[in-house]
Parts: sequence; C-alpha cells; structure tokens
Amino acid sequence: MGRFVYSMQVSLDLRIEQVPGDNGAGEWLRIGEELHREANAQTRALALMVHGRVFYEVMEEYWPRAREDASLPDYMHEYGEIWTAKPKVLVSRTRRSADHNTRIIGGDDAIERLAALRAETDGRISVGGAALATQLLRAGLLDEVLLFTHPAILGFGRPLFDDHDLPVDLDLLEQRSFGQGVTMHRYAVLDAKEAGPC
Repeated sequence: MGRFVYSMQVSLDLRIEQVPGDNGAGEWLRIGEELHREANAQTRALALMVHGRVFYEVMEEYWPRAREDASLPDYMHEYGEIWTAKPKVLVSRTRRSADHNTRIIGGDDAIERLAALRAETDGRISVGGAALATQLLRAGLLDEVLLFTHPAILGFGRPLFDDHDLPVDLDLLEQRSFGQGVTMHRYAVLDAKEAGPC
C-alpha cells in the first residue's frame, strides 16, 4: 500500500503562495542548490505524483522546458527530467488531456479513486496542491506532510490547507536544515487510515 505525502514549500506562517499562481515561484522562497538537489532526490524516489489542476498547470508550464534551458544549472535540468518522466495523476474536472506521462482522474468519485490507487501502489505518492491535500486529509487518506519552511512571514496568501474543522495530530519523523535558513520537517499524520509500511 502506498503513502500519500503532501510536500510543499511554505513560509513561517504556513503560506504556500503570496499571490495566486506563484506556486513555487515566489520571491520569498530561498531555494538554493542543496535544497534543490534534495527535492530532486525526494522526487526521484517517488512511486507516483498526484497533482491538483492549478499545481499541475504551474509545473507543466515550467519543468518540461527547463530540461533544455541552457541558462539553468544542471540540478534544475535534472528536476525537469525527473518531473517529466515520473508517472503522474492529474485530478481535474475540467482537463480532458495531459502530456508528460500523466493520466487524469476527474468527477465526483475522485477521492475514492485515489484511495484505490493508494491501495494498489507500493511506495510514496506525492500530493501537490492545497485543495487536493485538504480533501485527502478530510477523507483520512493523507499519510505524511513534508514541509520545507522558508524564513519569511507573508501575512497573507494561500494557506497550506483549506479550512479543516478537526484538529490533527502529527508525529515528527525527520528534520533537517538547509542553507539560507530553510528547514525541512517530515511528519506522519497520526489519524490517517492505516497505510502499512512503505
């Protein structure tokens, strides 16, 4: 059985974007080579990636082209290769097609279909997008939260999760520090449905 892992770059006040659409591109982010190489390794080790539509479209717009952009460093080319090749699921009610090794799940039964996908997958499954992560959390399907916290307080913008009406206990599994004051914290969601070992 797989494990759904919501991985996100966040500010100290748990914002993931300051203005709509800056997903991963905000000026407040401090993504240096060490952090990027860690993201490359984490992404390479995934069994599958599941993205909400907005998150997917940000990634789709940038990373396939980044593979061949001579102005970018090698670790960014590498991430472009990893993202493009990795099997992906796009959760969307409006998209009918997608490239880059992506299949689409849409409709009212999307969460049930993701639960079935989790049951038949071995390994970690990344979750991209706050709305999708919140839906998985509400359904008891989110297994881990992996946060890369940047030393910035945004004060406004998109939060890490949408409104959630119940407290959720977490267990710290791992923590690390990177350059420029960025820290990584990986948590297990204690009240997620039993997922078994990964």
